[in-house]
Amino acid sequence: MSDHVYKTVEVTGSSSESSDDAIRKAVAKASQSLRRLEWFTVEEVRGHLQDSAVAHWQVTVKIGFRLED
Repeated sequence: MSDHVYKTVEVTGSSSESSDDAIRKAVAKASQSLRRLEWFTVEEVRGHLQDSAVAHWQVTVKIGFRLED
């Protein structure tokens, strides 16, 4: 197994469905311009309320991708 070097980016996904959907959207969008995505961590979860109910989830994730050798 060789040693690898990683870079991270931070993106925020949003969804009216769920926090999980917001994460999936953030990762999917990042994968359109980045290669070798390897992991993510959730940095922050927040939301928008409308009429005392959750209207939108907003999840900030840090995504790690492996730099080319």
